[in-house]
Amino acid sequence: MHPTSAPTWHALHITVPPHAAEAVEFALNELDCLGTEIDHLRKSGDDSVRVSGYFNERLSDEAVDNALEYALAVYGHDGGAVIGKEWNVIGQTDWLAEWKKHWKPTAVGRFVISPPWEKTNGEFVIKIEPNMAFGTGTHDTTRLCLDAIDRLYRPDESFFDVGTGTGILSIAAAMMAQRANTAPAITACDNDTDSVAIARENFELNGVSGFVRLYEGTLDASSPAAEFVCANLTLDVIEPLLPLLLEKAGRMLLLSGILAEQEPQIRKALEQNGITDVDIAYSGEWISVVVGR
Repeated sequence: MHPTSAPTWHALHITVPPHAAEAVEFALNELDCLGTEIDHLRKSGDDSVRVSGYFNERLSDEAVDNALEYALAVYGHDGGAVIGKEWNVIGQTDWLAEWKKHWKPTAVGRFVISPPWEKTNGEFVIKIEPNMAFGTGTHDTTRLCLDAIDRLYRPDESFFDVGTGTGILSIAAAMMAQRANTAPAITACDNDTDSVAIARENFELNGVSGFVRLYEGTLDASSPAAEFVCANLTLDVIEPLLPLLLEKAGRMLLLSGILAEQEPQIRKALEQNGITDVDIAYSGEWISVVVGR
């Protein structure tokens, strides 16, 4: 939910050792939280960290425990990694104040993701408003995709961002096209109404609204083909879409939202579609997969 739509949220704070933070964030996302943050600041390597997830309503202890147990097992951690759990109710003002204290610009290649209140220099500065639904877009998977776009996208190529979220990847492509003085067809879609609204706001904030066609929905047979297609989703969503993603991608397909331990699974799925030559990059627990056509 967009932060202007409700005055308060329920925050679940889970304290774990640093090595288990990614697993807890994964669990919170599996519980359909509105956003997450990890308090790494002022922590030494051995200190515990607090992973927070935000929800419209408080979840049952059973649902939380089941999600944590599954996620920790997926990441190879013991269930005893959870040091503490705490719920509290927060207001919009409190949450925004916390973001302003902790969120600083993040550089990825020639791109810099920055909150609007920061004066940031860089070749391509992407301004993103904080919001409860989708965070800042500085997750490992987003960084992997931005790095691939920076290296591989040709700014005169058509571009299709499947599951755009905050719109960061489409903004990156549009900025590159603007700089090159080209006007390729750039399309973004998401099947979540709030996501589409937030992406539209971010397109306007970054001056690329005229460069991107945005629609609510998912990939289907009527979706446009593009020379460069990206899908930063999750493997369970990517797998059934894979034949269509490959069909729509003219020169290159970029996939992310895939855990490193799921690499054999995505390789097998691609092989079943006749693809054996892929470029895989790693960041933390996550990977991106580039398929050249």
